[in-house]
Amino acid sequence: MSATSIVKNIVLVHGAFADGTSWSKIIPLLEAEGYNVVAVQNPLTSLADDVAFTKRIIALQDGPVILVGHSWGGAVITQAGDDPKVAGLVYVTAYAPEVGQSANDASAPFGWTEGQKQICVNSDGFATVTSEGMLQDIAEGLPMAERQLSLAVQGQSYGPMFDEKLTIAAWKTKPTWALISTKDRMLPPAMEESAAKRMRAVMTTVETCHMSILQEPAKVAAVIDEAAKKALAK
Repeated sequence: MSATSIVKNIVLVHGAFADGTSWSKIIPLLEAEGYNVVAVQNPLTSLADDVAFTKRIIALQDGPVILVGHSWGGAVITQAGDDPKVAGLVYVTAYAPEVGQSANDASAPFGWTEGQKQICVNSDGFATVTSEGMLQDIAEGLPMAERQLSLAVQGQSYGPMFDEKLTIAAWKTKPTWALISTKDRMLPPAMEESAAKRMRAVMTTVETCHMSILQEPAKVAAVIDEAAKKALAK
């Protein structure tokens, strides 16, 4: 395989109730393999805002990009991934809506998860996850110190963004990989698997909590590495 056939730029898009630190274990693994890695710091104020922030980071890269989304980040990369620089998409324990669907639409047929039941929305429409939800339903597969860190950095996410309909489904035209977390208590594992099959994605299954990117970083990094090495050949 020639070096020119490998995508060297990796852009990572975090989920809701999180920030770029959720990729803290993935970034050094990919950098050790020679990749240029950037984690987007999205505002979580709307789908449109997150897509715009993501596209600005894509624009800064000096060549083709593998665009990776975790959780809500999957909805973001579905909409932003039509950017001409994007060579491939990687969905990690993520939403992957169809055109005309919102993230909530994609999830609804699979039932309300224990983690989703722990989302609280204030009078301004901004949502947070309870401490119980973060510690027991999102990051429960991690050591307690890491769970506490996830709770501390969660910030707020604008609730109505989960109902914003997508107008693009980049997975229809881009090579796609998907990692499914079978012990996810935040997003329905059945949704993740169904979406992967619908997208005809290269599928990997792991027995992790929702925070697969922190619980099994080497396995997640391996999927991203495979996408970077094979996207341009598809």
